[in-house]
Amino acid sequence: MTLTGKQKAALLLTSLDVGAATDLLQGFEPDVIQELAVELSYLEAAGHCTPQRNQEVTEEFYEALQEKPKFEITDFLDSVLKGTVGEQKALQIKSNLQGLLKKKDPFLVAQTTDLETLLSVLESEHPQAVAVILSELPPKQSSDILIKLPEGVRLSTISRMTNVNAVPPETKARIAEMVGDKIQSALADQETGLVRETSEQSIRKVAVVLRNMDTDIRNNVLSAVGDSDPEKADSVREMMVVWEDVTSVTDRSLQEALRGVEEEKLALALHEADQAIVDKIKGNISERAAARVDEEASLMSTPKKSDVREARETIVGLMRDLNSKGELVFDN
Repeated sequence: MTLTGKQKAALLLTSLDVGAATDLLQGFEPDVIQELAVELSYLEAAGHCTPQRNQEVTEEFYEALQEKPKFEITDFLDSVLKGTVGEQKALQIKSNLQGLLKKKDPFLVAQTTDLETLLSVLESEHPQAVAVILSELPPKQSSDILIKLPEGVRLSTISRMTNVNAVPPETKARIAEMVGDKIQSALADQETGLVRETSEQSIRKVAVVLRNMDTDIRNNVLSAVGDSDPEKADSVREMMVVWEDVTSVTDRSLQEALRGVEEEKLALALHEADQAIVDKIKGNISERAAARVDEEASLMSTPKKSDVREARETIVGLMRDLNSKGELVFDN
């Protein structure tokens, strides 16, 4: 996640002690302080407020600040807000935080809810609503939910996820608010955020979700999608494994996929490739083969883009073959 300037400022405050942070904020208007508090609460709720992230921010500002091993956001907000704008205004700001966070990212509630609670809410929702919610969750979280949904709902949801980009942002926000309210109600019973995606992005997200599932379930879903839209099913199959996934494949799987690929073909595929991909592939062939790849590259004139693309597709095709058999393993 790329931090905005305001988010960096909010994180920088967490590296200061309460007194220093309070002094720093004395000259700010309450609205500015409220914005910083919203950003800080959002980063914490989304899991981005970590010691490592704090260190990155302080290094960027060339500040030699000592990182705290543990920082309680709630205590920080209480102390700093009260010391800056007074207790009454601090309470007012804190009371607005929940609504402001929802406005900033409508899907934050679903993203941060435990699996069982989210599942219990989604089981009673229309597949279209489920598709919208799952499309905004991390792939692993979506996979875990899909596996536990009834088969009929699962198939309908997967089909709708491939078209979720057609849902207007306003509708997505309303669905997120509706589901969020039900989640909060469910949590209460236990105790007593939009960018429109392209079609390719939607299909890729569905593909990554599916590749994390068992082969039999994945094939059943693809077969059901193919019955109504064979072209879309093919697109999902292809998007499960793309060239950029090379770095995410385990060494053993990649070694199996690269077995028998000629050095000339590898040299073409690695022409102007990202260094991470170059290192990954060279690290999973023999030293002798890597030396030959380098030799082929040194003798190679500037290749046609179509030849480079074809060479990469050869490697991706081999990985897709392994993936179709359930033999391609990913690190993440």
